[in-house]
Amino acid sequence: MTKSAKAYWIANVTVTDPEAYQGYQALAPEAFAKYGARFLARGDAETLEGTQWQRRVIIEFATMQQAQECYNSPEYRAARAQREKACIADIALIEGLS
Repeated sequence: MTKSAKAYWIANVTVTDPEAYQGYQALAPEAFAKYGARFLARGDAETLEGTQWQRRVIIEFATMQQAQECYNSPEYRAARAQREKACIADIALIEGLS
């Protein structure tokens, strides 16, 4: 039996409407908790090359499937609906090295 590689959710975010973004912040933790997310980094970052973002977030999941299920879950879809007009976001999932 081979061990699945961990997966990482990488989000780059610039909040454009802090008040509306609070709706996302109120709902997203439920999805992250349900799917075993572990926050590794969150907050300001120094951009050395590329697009300047206000916030960067790295979240670890046990597997890629778990990360995908979290993103597509009803809980996170509700959070995304709150976030939609409150920020500009760039989100990717990447499989870790096993």
